[in-house]
Amino acid sequence: MAKYSSRPYAITLLGIVLLVFLAWLNPGRFSAVAPGVAAPNFQARDLDGQVVELEDHQGKVVMVNIWATWCAPCLEEMPSIERLYKEFHSSGLEIMAVSVDAEAGQVDASRNQLGGDIQAFGDSLSLTFPLLHDPSGAIAELYKTTGVPETFVIGRDGVIYKKVAGGTEWDAPEHKDLVRRLLEVTE
Repeated sequence: MAKYSSRPYAITLLGIVLLVFLAWLNPGRFSAVAPGVAAPNFQARDLDGQVVELEDHQGKVVMVNIWATWCAPCLEEMPSIERLYKEFHSSGLEIMAVSVDAEAGQVDASRNQLGGDIQAFGDSLSLTFPLLHDPSGAIAELYKTTGVPETFVIGRDGVIYKKVAGGTEWDAPEHKDLVRRLLEVTE
């Protein structure tokens, strides 16, 4: 008859108890930033070096897009963000496109990519919405992103209504309908 040790089970149980205790001590650290919760405020710098915060756009519909110049899906989705911005900006849509690129020529927060030229990236796509920069990756950490691009659509009430991990066509009918409803735009 084989003899089994209860030691691995005790160690596993102790680990679970420790994780629960840590989560209890740090309630916000392990909670998801997802639809239905208030969007955390953050600060980033625009390409002129001015500080911009999410709270600056209180009462507006805001799309927070976390991206990088080296990210192929980011490059693919940016033109659709521009089209969405052009269609709805005058009705109250703001775009906060936050690049997590390191400073040009440096290593970024994930330590695996070189920083790109954000202005040149925006110019190459004729983007008219503001491009922001967070080389520290603090905003990606605050929003608990899993990569780039990752986008959060925030209503006038400051609540996140949609989260999309990965690239998408932002001017597709379902996204436009959501923005239209959040803006209460009638055609």
